[in-house]
Amino acid sequence: MPNLSFIELYQSIIKIPSVSASDAKIDLSNKPLIELLSGLFADHGFTITIQKVPNTRNKFNMLAKIGSGEGGLLLSGHSDTVPYDEGRWQSDPFSLKQQDGKIFGLGSCDMKGFFAFILEAIKTIPLNKLQKPLYILATADEETSMAGARFFAKQQLIKPDMAIIGEPTELVPIYKHKGHLAQSLNIQGQAGHSSDPDKGVNAIEIMYQAIGQLMDLQTKLKTKYLDPAFSVPHATMNLGHIHGGDGENRICGHCQLNFDLRAIPGMTDNEVLAQIEEALAPVYAKYPNRLSLDLMYPSVPAFECKDEQNILALAEKLTGNKYASANYATEAPFINQLGCDTIVLGPGSIDQAHQPDEFISLDYVNPTVTLLQQMISKVCF
Repeated sequence: MPNLSFIELYQSIIKIPSVSASDAKIDLSNKPLIELLSGLFADHGFTITIQKVPNTRNKFNMLAKIGSGEGGLLLSGHSDTVPYDEGRWQSDPFSLKQQDGKIFGLGSCDMKGFFAFILEAIKTIPLNKLQKPLYILATADEETSMAGARFFAKQQLIKPDMAIIGEPTELVPIYKHKGHLAQSLNIQGQAGHSSDPDKGVNAIEIMYQAIGQLMDLQTKLKTKYLDPAFSVPHATMNLGHIHGGDGENRICGHCQLNFDLRAIPGMTDNEVLAQIEEALAPVYAKYPNRLSLDLMYPSVPAFECKDEQNILALAEKLTGNKYASANYATEAPFINQLGCDTIVLGPGSIDQAHQPDEFISLDYVNPTVTLLQQMISKVCF
């Protein structure tokens, strides 16, 4: 299928559902898409490796390689999408639609459409003359556990000089972003009749004290951990979901709070977890065996580019855009573990990610294809 047009490539990728979700009822295997991408890159002479990702629901990574030697360039993206809001899309999420200079479809922007840009870019490159290897990585479950990127980083199969993750950044190089850690605080009280409070233990009242401690930590984060490179220049904590009790005339027997913390580079996950535990320690001591704190899913560390190979200067020169930071999280900290200069850089806007009628402007086609060709030329030739 090497003669497919750019739009045909996009359509072939978009039409294969690859939804990643915590809910097993809507979670889908990405195997059909991985098989499609493997065939498309094999047609260009790439050697393909497909690996099943452990502890997932039939999810796979694909690594395509062409060229030999040390170093080289890695172009990386995730193969999955978020679930879609049924009834809120004006067209079929799995059928590419062109309208007003835009491509609509689930994953068109975030971000499996990035592989169509790569395939378009390599059509005119003499891949048989590469002096360093070119790698293409398609990962699994970025939208949930990032299991694919974690697994790939752990194996240490390759060590490119540079890596680009093609998330939608409007072609602005992202060299650092915050981490993401989400926890669930559960408080076990003792239910009883509200007419005699002393015969029960009110979990909401304990949670009130725990929240006070977390709010103090929130204030501390704003003043102690600062990085002016971010539009929100401090580490943040958000109390996102709370539920407790089942009736106004019963003592609340259980209360749950879900919250997240977004660390800036320089803060390790272990440091963040220790500070949360320290903040809650007085409540633990006052109410022994009534509080439990658990990670909701594996955390994503904060990320900052090593820039040992001067990728930032190169990306600035080729894009014409000053490198910047982002408040959201990506697979970059895991790809960074390969030991390469890593940036997040791709077509489209993050504003379209996870939205009904997701789209990407066709205005990105020529600049992105040219950028990828120039990056491959600079790093691999």
